[in-house]
Amino acid sequence: MQTLPQIKQTYEGKVRFVLRNFPVHGDPAVKMAEAADCANDQGKFWEYHDKLWETFSTSSQQAQTGVDALVSGLKGYASDLGLDTAAFNDCLDSDKYLSQVTKDAQDAQSYGVTGTPAFFINGQPVSGAQPFSVFQQAIEAALGGSQPGSPSPTVPSGGGG
Repeated sequence: MQTLPQIKQTYEGKVRFVLRNFPVHGDPAVKMAEAADCANDQGKFWEYHDKLWETFSTSSQQAQTGVDALVSGLKGYASDLGLDTAAFNDCLDSDKYLSQVTKDAQDAQSYGVTGTPAFFINGQPVSGAQPFSVFQQAIEAALGGSQPGSPSPTVPSGGGG
């Protein structure tokens, strides 16, 4: 994910980011995806997402001890990030986003996604963690080839003639 900040900075106002869930490691990954969506209810999706990635090995260890221990850890992350824990806990305990996470996973499979990370730029797949240059090439092609920071092509205005 180190390339994401560079993409955001370079293409601010030119690209739209959409993150969809593809939980590839069973029930624990589904619960982590649900938790990130619950954090999004409070405007903290990316902060929660980043926290999950920072502590992924801990989450994996918790997942091995069972979903209940994992859920406890996920709720702890919400507290660490200053979320309204009562609202977060209600969201997570109710499986509010389970159907959305399941749908995202089904959609990903229908697009041919078999692992993470997987990216699509205007429908063109970019698989795996790639350097910025790979994304830059795909984004530039999608934008029509203009280089970041360069002036937009000039289109002559119609006139009499």
